[in-house]
Amino acid sequence: MTTTFPVRRPTLRVLRDRALRLAELVTTPLLPDDYLDLVAPLRAGADLRGRIEAVEPETRDAATLVIRPGADWAGHRPGQYVRIGVDVDGVRHWRAYSVTSRLDRPDGCIAVTVKAIPDGRVSNHLVHRTRPGTMIRLDQAAGEFVLPEQLPPAALFVTAGSGITPVMGILRNLPAGATDVVVVHSAPSPEDVIFGAELRSLHRDGRIRLVEQHTDTAGLLDPADLARQVADLAERTTWACGPVGMLDSLEEHWASLGLAGSLRTERFRPAVLVTGEGGTLSFTRSGTRLEAGGATPLLDAAEEAGVLMPSGCRMGICFGCVLPLREGAVRDLRTGEITTAAPGDGVVVQTCISAAAGACQIDH
Repeated sequence: MTTTFPVRRPTLRVLRDRALRLAELVTTPLLPDDYLDLVAPLRAGADLRGRIEAVEPETRDAATLVIRPGADWAGHRPGQYVRIGVDVDGVRHWRAYSVTSRLDRPDGCIAVTVKAIPDGRVSNHLVHRTRPGTMIRLDQAAGEFVLPEQLPPAALFVTAGSGITPVMGILRNLPAGATDVVVVHSAPSPEDVIFGAELRSLHRDGRIRLVEQHTDTAGLLDPADLARQVADLAERTTWACGPVGMLDSLEEHWASLGLAGSLRTERFRPAVLVTGEGGTLSFTRSGTRLEAGGATPLLDAAEEAGVLMPSGCRMGICFGCVLPLREGAVRDLRTGEITTAAPGDGVVVQTCISAAAGACQIDH
């Protein structure tokens, strides 16, 4: 008796896997995805990227980047930030910027607004040299500087400089009349107010009450003056974003008033304590040695010398930059605390908020 068996035809999945293996053999040393990245970099399943569609000047040193995110972009809540990775002189840098666009943009794009800071390699590149069509890397949106689902009856936003950016993201998505809003914003002059025309228009239309503090003529914002500018300050939930010094002063003042629980702050950069003398920074694997200043993050010092380093938020939050300290001492730029390692130790340090406090050796 002859027994016959049905011929098993390859399933679509098997055929696809065979095709991919064949493609990998043909395209070695690159992978098929490497070629797809050239023709469809924003496709679903790829590393999350964005394409800069427009660069819109805001002030002499600030610009809004309109970005078309990849298909896997999960959206954001107003007030959140997104980390973007941009290549500058052959080195990829990651920076976090607040999303300032409306949620219902008809073109599906998002926008971040960047203020160029003195000696800021990435911010100056983005504001002054980036052109439409530039591809960047993206992370998903993050951050807790957002309004609660149940809006407070009265809100106060205290901002300075680029600290207005997360607040503008909130204001642009806030339904008219949803809450009573006061915005106190500090900038050197009227021309330096990012989104100045739009903020003043919101004020004229009664959507917000805007108080501008122009520091060139009126000096720095004094938290004690806020009670005069905002009479019902104690009745408002407050959000503040701006330079570290301003936020420290606001937190102290709110605590003195017994209002600490009603203040929420967003810090773009760690407070830097200019202490210590720096030292020689060396890397065990590459053999690179360089001199690092006592107020310069190890991450920045290494990148300035051409050493490629792991990095993330650059604010001491995500721990994407941690490396083992094998020997020496580093200082936490936020607190001044010194961490030491005996020869052969592997104490993990965050290179974005640690500076050399003498000779130090990093395992990298």
